[in-house]
Amino acid sequence: MAAFLLGAVLLIVQPQIVPSRPTINSKAETSSQSVQRELLKKISQKNDFKENINSNGSCQQLPQTIIIGVRKGGTRALLEMLSLHPDIAAAESEVHFFDWEDHYRNGLQWYINQMPFSYPHQITVEKTPAYFTSPKVPERVYNMNPSMRLLLILRDPSERVLSDYTQVFYNHMQKHKPYPSIEQFLVKDGELNVDYKAINRSLYYIHMQNWLKYFPLDHIHIVDGDKLIKDPFPEIEKVERFLKLSPQINASNFYFNKTKGFYCLRDSGRERCLHESKGRAHPQVDTRLLEKLHEYFYEPNKKFFELVGRTFDWH
Repeated sequence: MAAFLLGAVLLIVQPQIVPSRPTINSKAETSSQSVQRELLKKISQKNDFKENINSNGSCQQLPQTIIIGVRKGGTRALLEMLSLHPDIAAAESEVHFFDWEDHYRNGLQWYINQMPFSYPHQITVEKTPAYFTSPKVPERVYNMNPSMRLLLILRDPSERVLSDYTQVFYNHMQKHKPYPSIEQFLVKDGELNVDYKAINRSLYYIHMQNWLKYFPLDHIHIVDGDKLIKDPFPEIEKVERFLKLSPQINASNFYFNKTKGFYCLRDSGRERCLHESKGRAHPQVDTRLLEKLHEYFYEPNKKFFELVGRTFDWH
């Protein structure tokens, strides 16, 4: 008993907390879950926090998986599809714990409080697409849990730029505020404006290098966002395998909605689609300008392919 308490205290002193995801209905699950709860209880007492545990055995815990990005890559679709699995408990909103200083200063207990209640056999997942391009985030996630399983969903960089602009454009339109045309952002002094933030977010290899300083490649599963849109089931199957989930999601869970023009979800007879803000039409862009955008991303894409040992069907 004394050895156990000493081990627990030493774990608390460590800068990272590594939540475990045991096998369902095993002795290891019960033991690991009780250790985690004991640690969180000690942390709560130390920082004058109250742990949230339901009488039904569910509790709020640190996520074992984070969808780190990319913005306008399909993170919401991925989370909704993954939530079809009974062993997934997903945070509804983007938490922005690791990239917003005012949130990060609140500490891990605040982060835990943003998580959904989950059972011992479930994986808790949160998604904040801004994590991928935020320089400080990889180290912060590593300090919390160096064994974290990360999901990254990417789309054709050029298409992602157009989606990025489209989202901001509609946000301004809803507030009845004027917003410049996309050409005003993409062109500067007659050349492609490489300082445009949306372009920088699509330089995947730069941001990936930062993550690979802390996490091995086999801890980062890259979801092909373009394929997820066209045929979601095979991509979700790969995610299930990466997270070591039992195969519970089926092709019948997806159906193509001709009105919306993309796949929707079917769960226990209930059908639901993503919010109307998803799948918006991109603005029309001059063909020559679009070609410049494709040419600009050619070399960065090549570097990214070499970095991850995998190619994607991008321009």
